[in-house]
Amino acid sequence: MTTHNPPTSYRRRYRRALPVRAAYSLRPLLWVGPAIGLIVVVVLWPVVVLVRASFQNIAADGFVVGSAGWTNYSNLWHEPALAGVVLRTVIWVVAVVSVTLLISLALAQLFNQRFPLRRAARTALIAPWAASVLMTALIFRWALDPYSGAVNIILHALGLVKLGSNTADWLGNPTWALVWMMIVAIFVSLPFTTYALLSGLQTIPDEVYEAGRVDGADGWRSYRTITLPLLRPAILVATVINVINVFNSFPIIWEMTRGGPGYETSTTTTFMFILKQAFIGESAAMSVVNFLLVIVVILVFLRVTRWREAVT
Repeated sequence: MTTHNPPTSYRRRYRRALPVRAAYSLRPLLWVGPAIGLIVVVVLWPVVVLVRASFQNIAADGFVVGSAGWTNYSNLWHEPALAGVVLRTVIWVVAVVSVTLLISLALAQLFNQRFPLRRAARTALIAPWAASVLMTALIFRWALDPYSGAVNIILHALGLVKLGSNTADWLGNPTWALVWMMIVAIFVSLPFTTYALLSGLQTIPDEVYEAGRVDGADGWRSYRTITLPLLRPAILVATVINVINVFNSFPIIWEMTRGGPGYETSTTTTFMFILKQAFIGESAAMSVVNFLLVIVVILVFLRVTRWREAVT
C-alpha cells in the first residue's frame, strides 16, 4: 500500500497559513474581550473580595485582625432583627415589582396606541427615569414632612388632617413609611418597565391580530390569548431586572427613613449598611447572604416561568 505525501511547497504554505487561521479564530476576542474583562473586574473580583471579608475579623477602623471563621455568619444569624428584615425585603420586592408590572402593562398598551401628543407623553415618562433616584426620594421626603409637606397641606385643605399636634407623620409610622417608599420605588421603576414592554408590543405583527379577529378573538380575549403570550419575553426581562434593582434598592429607603424607626423599614440592603458602621465582618456576611438571596430568587423565578420556552 502506498501513501501519497503532499508536496513540500504545499506543506510550507499550510504551515504559513496556520498563524493566519489562528489569528482569525481569535478575532471574536477583540469584541468580547473588553466585556469579559469588565465583568471580571467589576463583578467577579468584588464578589471574591466580599466572600473573603465575610470570613475575616475586621476592626471598626477597617484593619483585618485575623480570621473569624464562621463567626460573622453565626452572629448575623442571631441578630434579633434579621427575620423581620428578610420578610420585609420579600414583601418590598414582590409588591413593588408586581404593581410596577401591572401599571406598566397598562401604560405600554396606552402608548402603543395613536393619540394626540403621544410623543410628548412618551418623553414625559422618561423624567422619573432620568432624574436621580436620591433626588426623587428627597423630594418625596420633603413632601411628606408632617408640618410643611405638600401632602399634609393638601390633606389639610381637604379637611382630612389637622396641622399641628395631630398631623399625620407618614414617615414616622413604619407601615405608612413602607407604603410611601413602595410608591416612590414604583414611580422610579415605571419608565424602564413601560418602555421594555412597549418595545415588546411593537414587535407583535398586526397580521396576528387580524388572524385572531377572524377566529373571533377580540378585546380582552385577544389581549389574553395573543398579546400576553407574545409579550412574555419582554415581561420576563423586565421582571428579572426589576427584581434585581428593587432588591438592591438603597437610596429610596435610606434617604426617606434611614431604615427606621429602629429597623422597622429596613431591607437587607440597608440592614447591611447599618451593620457596616459597627460590625464590618458581619456586614460582609450580610452582603454575601443578600447576593445569594438575589441569585436564588432569580433562579426560582426563571424556573417557575420556564424562561427557555419564553425566549425560543
